[in-house]
Amino acid sequence: MIKSPALAGHIEDEIHHLSVRVYYEDTDFSGVVYHASYLRFMERGRTDFLRLLGVAQGDLFDRAKDEAGAGFAFVVRSMAIEFLRPARIDDILTIETRTLEVKGATLNLAQRVLRGEEVLVEASVRVAFVAGGRPMRIPDALRRVMTPKA
Repeated sequence: MIKSPALAGHIEDEIHHLSVRVYYEDTDFSGVVYHASYLRFMERGRTDFLRLLGVAQGDLFDRAKDEAGAGFAFVVRSMAIEFLRPARIDDILTIETRTLEVKGATLNLAQRVLRGEEVLVEASVRVAFVAGGRPMRIPDALRRVMTPKA
């Protein structure tokens, strides 16, 4: 794992933890977090999870050219979300991200949004690796760092 500024969170026991503050722009007219804001929070969690595993997305592009060719991308293929409790303006939230499974062209991830110990949102996310608009096997370098040890 790469040492990184606190902005990228930290990984403990294969779970990435990222803190975010809820700002006015994240809320609806009542001061409650708008449901789509959680998608942005979780995207940041997935991105910084990769960053701390040593995979900056710009660098990954360069390393993946040999295995997948130019023009690769990660795309969210599916996401199931349970909104359990609301967050509000000025709350400090923790976004947890962990890999469940790496197979073929997909990563299966679990994400949670917490306020302290209270779980607010749970999500299952399937991310696909594509190149030239088609599914492509995840490059071995990424597969090695993303595969859960247990």
